[in-house]
Amino acid sequence: MLNFSFKRATEYVFGKGVETKAGEMLKKYGATKVLVHYGQGSVVRSGLLARVEDSINAVGIPYVSLGGVQPNPVDKLVYEGIELCRKESVDFVIAVGGGSVIDSAKAIAAGVLFGGDFWDFYSGKAEMTKALPIATVLTIPAAGSEGSPSTVINKITGDGPIEKRGSGGDCVVPTFSLLNPELSYTLPSYQTACGAVDIMAHVMERYFTNTPDVEITDRLCEAVLLTVIKHAPTAIAQPENYAARSNIYWAGTVAHDDSIGLGREGDWATHLMEHELSALYGVAHGAGLAVMFPAWMEYVCEQDLDRFVRFAKNVWNIDCEGDKKATAMKAILTMKDFFKSLDMPTSFAELGAKKEDIDKLVEILFKGSGGKPIGGFVKLAEEDARKVYEIAAR
Repeated sequence: MLNFSFKRATEYVFGKGVETKAGEMLKKYGATKVLVHYGQGSVVRSGLLARVEDSINAVGIPYVSLGGVQPNPVDKLVYEGIELCRKESVDFVIAVGGGSVIDSAKAIAAGVLFGGDFWDFYSGKAEMTKALPIATVLTIPAAGSEGSPSTVINKITGDGPIEKRGSGGDCVVPTFSLLNPELSYTLPSYQTACGAVDIMAHVMERYFTNTPDVEITDRLCEAVLLTVIKHAPTAIAQPENYAARSNIYWAGTVAHDDSIGLGREGDWATHLMEHELSALYGVAHGAGLAVMFPAWMEYVCEQDLDRFVRFAKNVWNIDCEGDKKATAMKAILTMKDFFKSLDMPTSFAELGAKKEDIDKLVEILFKGSGGKPIGGFVKLAEEDARKVYEIAAR
C-alpha cells in the first residue's frame, strides 16, 4: 500500500426531503449571497428548484440563479456564471442537479477567485487552489461530484465541442451535499443505467492497479460494484424502490470520494478515452464508458491476469478453475452482458460512433495529455489507444 494523506470536509445530509434543508445549511456555513446553479428545466418542472429556493428565502439569504447547464457542461455558461457571481458579490454556490451541474458550479466557484481565464485550470496552465464554497443538491447518482475534488468541462467553438478536460483540487470539494434518493425516481431508465455504469467505472479505474497489498480497498471496491450490480436492475424495473435508489445514491458518492482508492495507483485511461467520445458525439458519459471499459479490459488484461481472475470470482461469481486468460475474458463478457441488460451500448455502432473517426479521437486525446502516455495500470501510447478504440469499434 502506498503512503497517502486524506481529508474530506463534506457534510452529507442523506434521506427523504433533505433538499428543504438547503437554506438552513447555507446559513450554518456562513453564506451571505448565493448563486443557485441548475440545469435545463427538470428541477423546475418537478418543483425541486422551488423547494430549494423557498428554504433559502426562509432563512433570509439573498440569491441569484443561473440555469441552462447541459449534459457535458460547456465553458460558455461557466464564463456567464463567473461574471454573474462577481457582479452580485456571491460568496457561495449551490448546484441543484447531477454531475454536469456540479462540475459547472465548481468551475464557476474556482473561476471567480482566479485572475486569469478559468480554462487555464483545465488546460494545465494553472492549479485550482482556492474557490468559493460549494454545496450540492444531487438529482442523478453517477458522477460522484457531490463528494469529489473533480470537475470536467467542455471547451466549444462554433463547430461544437473540441476539448473535454478535467481539473480539480481540494478547494472544490463540496462543503455540504444533500442526498435525497427520491429525487431520482423520475429519471428515465437510460439515465439510471448510465449512472450505474459511471459509478462502476469510477470503482474499476481504482480497482485495476499494480499497487500490491491493498486488500482493504480491494474489498471495498468489490462491495460497491456488487451493490450496483444488485440494485441497478431493480431501480430500472421499479423506479420508486427507495431501497434500490438509496443504495445506488450512496454507492455513487463512495465510488468517487477517493476513500476506496487510498494507498493505490489508479488507471483512468478509459475515462480519458471516453471523454473524447462524448466531446465528439455528445453521448452520455456512462454510455461511452459502457463501450470503452470492456475494450480497454480486453487489451490490457494480460498485464495482471490474477487481478482479472479475482474480478471474475469476487464480482461476477465466475468459476475460476482453468485457464486464467479464458477466465478474464469470461468476466469481461459477463460485464458486457450486464451492461446490455441495462440497455447500454457496448460497441461504437450502438453508441453512434464511427470507426473512421478513430484517428481524430487519438489526436485530440494525446493533445490533451501533452503527447505523454495515459493510464496507470498499463501505460497506453498513441498506437495502444488506437487499438483500444478499434476493439470498441468491432
